[in-house]
Amino acid sequence: MTTEAGVPAPPLGPRGPFDLLKAALQALRPKQWAKNVFVLAALIFSMNFTQVEAWVKTLLAVAAFSLVSSAGYILNDARDAEADRHHPKKRKRPIASGRLPLPLAYVELVVALAIGAGIAWSVSPWLLLVVGLYFTTTISYSLFFKNVVILDIMFISAGFLWRAAGGAVAIDVNISPWLLLCTAFVSLFLGFNKRRGELALMRASATQTRAILAEYSEEMVSEFQAITTSGTIISYALYTVLGSPTPWLLLTLPYVLYGLFRYIYLVTAKNEGGAPEETLFKDWPMLLTGLLYGATVVAILVLAPHRGLG
Repeated sequence: MTTEAGVPAPPLGPRGPFDLLKAALQALRPKQWAKNVFVLAALIFSMNFTQVEAWVKTLLAVAAFSLVSSAGYILNDARDAEADRHHPKKRKRPIASGRLPLPLAYVELVVALAIGAGIAWSVSPWLLLVVGLYFTTTISYSLFFKNVVILDIMFISAGFLWRAAGGAVAIDVNISPWLLLCTAFVSLFLGFNKRRGELALMRASATQTRAILAEYSEEMVSEFQAITTSGTIISYALYTVLGSPTPWLLLTLPYVLYGLFRYIYLVTAKNEGGAPEETLFKDWPMLLTGLLYGATVVAILVLAPHRGLG
């Protein structure tokens, strides 16, 4: 909310116990938990998806990453509350709007972090280590690297790599280096497209909401977009041929191509991408592509002759 002079209005404050509870839940950013789908990669591509125990451990790992990531989001929102009040969308966040008071936000942060760490420990001390490294990366981003051009996106990408590694550690399997490389490229792809979407939003609202955006231009981000798109396609194709359980997974490449091209279309033609989790889940062609991709991967892994992971 802003005043007529364009100055951010003062925080609203919670309106009652129910609104406070709702604000606390929103501060966890449950929509962002969709990013933890990367934890499932090791379970699926190691062909352990038929084992109940592996599913239980993987889902516990997803829960651990979800809660620990939420702790990072709360810290980030608490630090950026003043800047977020200038943003056309972020000003509605619980902490920026004042619906979740800062002292309660920090209590929620500690609780989410403690429960997430406890869940990780219950699966494996090694998973706790990976989750801890993920949280350290998140904190480093929030405290410093979010204001360093290019490294801001690379640190976001590192978070996805820790998720993929955590999924492998949870069920004690090796994960192909090609799959990790593909994860790195696709996360960089999403990160630079997020910057592209934020630049478009900033241009439309004529408001500079984050200092780091001044370091980027649409021309520069377009170059990064092209590089990471190529890297994602090449690394995924090489993974299916050299590092996957069966080279028949190369048949899924058209889904990957369409998904990437569709996402670029949404970002460049529809000014989407500022919030990747919203872009991915509200566009039905993207949703359908994801479902068909998942079904095809499982069918190939079940029916096609396979080899040991490289």
